[in-house]
Amino acid sequence: MGYSIDDINDIKRGVDYIGISASFVVHDGQGRVLLQKRGQRARDENGKWDVGGGAIEFGESISEAVSREIFEELCVMPMSIDFLTVYDAFRVNKSIKTHWVAIMHAVQVDPDKVKIGEPDKIDEIGWFTSKKLPSPLHSQFWKSYQVALDKGIVK
Repeated sequence: MGYSIDDINDIKRGVDYIGISASFVVHDGQGRVLLQKRGQRARDENGKWDVGGGAIEFGESISEAVSREIFEELCVMPMSIDFLTVYDAFRVNKSIKTHWVAIMHAVQVDPDKVKIGEPDKIDEIGWFTSKKLPSPLHSQFWKSYQVALDKGIVK
């Protein structure tokens, strides 16, 4: 059975095939984490606070994707990028099952240079410590944040 170009154009990452994301816990090197409140045009879980990330594009290395996503979302280039973990993110979004593989990194940035780069996808950003996290949090938040806590990247 063949596919038409319309069939190919309707294929969705994370739904029709496994999506792969370059995800990151952004920190300031002093134990604080930068979280983003997801806007109305974010892929899912609008209004929830989360770490950052986005899909890896075809032909793009993982580190290129991390740097691109950091710049797109926060208008700053990373000072350092360190691998943390890989995990599966299985969710249901508007009754549609999704599957993403998140390649998680810790990314240090200059906190004075950060600003929202995608105001349609990010409503708000803020620096937090583990003792004062915002609410509500994204369903996948603790999978990445716990690793950053365990490694002493955030406090």
